[in-house]
Amino acid sequence: MEKQDLINLGLTDGEAKVYLALLKLGSSSVGPIVKEAKVAYSNIYEILNKLLEKELVSFIIKEKTKFFQAVSPSRLNEYLEKKEDELEKEKSELKKLIPELEKIQNKSSKQEAEIFIGLKGIKTAYERMLEDINKEEWLFFYIEEEKEIADEFYTRVYSKFKKIPIKGIANKEYQKSKFIQQTHFKIRYVDFPIPGNIDVYKDKLLFISWGTAPIGILITSKDMAQKFKDYFYSIWNE
Repeated sequence: MEKQDLINLGLTDGEAKVYLALLKLGSSSVGPIVKEAKVAYSNIYEILNKLLEKELVSFIIKEKTKFFQAVSPSRLNEYLEKKEDELEKEKSELKKLIPELEKIQNKSSKQEAEIFIGLKGIKTAYERMLEDINKEEWLFFYIEEEKEIADEFYTRVYSKFKKIPIKGIANKEYQKSKFIQQTHFKIRYVDFPIPGNIDVYKDKLLFISWGTAPIGILITSKDMAQKFKDYFYSIWNE
């Protein structure tokens, strides 16, 4: 048994050293343990107390002196099972706690950005945007770019969007798309430049550059999302 094996089980460096030292020494007072484990005398009692809490060490008192000994290595399995039980309990508590924490989170201040590469990455980005679906409008800007790749992709994922009201502003070339002709999207076509391929839903914006290696940038920002919604409707209403 190596020190690193014990560290991998969750022991600290000092705890691993002391446990291995006790396996070699058997029942021992503090002095020989410090010498064998090569730990600071000032730390030994703290380390031993931690090992006692983990039930990996026991002690007896002889003539007013404590003698410590390591439990059998076979008991390490019990230690690991106990640790797993505690972890499951912590996971369960965290599951209950997350909704309460989300209630007090200042969501308006949340801002983050992620980059997604390739078609699988773009699909993952859309899944992130769809995590909390309601009847809020989904808005998009679209400039026809790598038409075949984009149309094939959107045809595959379209079923996820059927229940969402969607409005789009696109360049006039997009009217010829076979995909768009089969959707429920409400689209207005323009003959002037638009910002690019951008989806806006709730507090998220997804910027996509189609090509042989598509790339998407997903931004979570309530303030930015609102600015793009305002810009969208300034065009839509004209």
